[in-house]
Amino acid sequence: MQLAVFGGSFDPVHIAHEAIVNEAVKELDIDKLFVVPTYLNPFKNSFHFKPKIREQLLKKVFFNNQKVEVCDYEIKQNRAVYSIETIKYLKNLYNPSKIYLIIGADNVKNLNKWYKINELKTLVDFVVVSREGFIDSEFAKFKNLKININISSTKLRNKIDLNFIPIQIKEDIIKLQRNKKG
Repeated sequence: MQLAVFGGSFDPVHIAHEAIVNEAVKELDIDKLFVVPTYLNPFKNSFHFKPKIREQLLKKVFFNNQKVEVCDYEIKQNRAVYSIETIKYLKNLYNPSKIYLIIGADNVKNLNKWYKINELKTLVDFVVVSREGFIDSEFAKFKNLKININISSTKLRNKIDLNFIPIQIKEDIIKLQRNKKG
């Protein structure tokens, strides 16, 4: 069994996240792709939407994809969880022959700051998702997926643009934003 893991805040989930998952399922030789929403990213100190809400939105987006499963491991920990913990959890649960860890190109320059990065490198093959403005010489060292949708969750938190929200959750995002303002 070969797995891929795509973790992140997904705060909010957007069409680039959806495109990354679809491209990974198509391009990587995998049996299952786990989308893993963080409770709290170890490099951040807050979140916009609560963890359970982000998990529910992800489940709606990927409901019809048989190869994709939203994994609530990190959310259940009720704290920031390091990638290596999640990888070890999935490795113990499924005993895969290979695990791909999908990260955005913007993360490559900070990989050396990741907790137990040297051990993590022995457990996974990194797959880097291209993103304009973040491609450098380090990028070429990794297997990569090319997705060029110029959006980030940060931009969407500042101003929700429904053009970048997956159709399955547009109504949810409208309601959630209304509740945040009200």
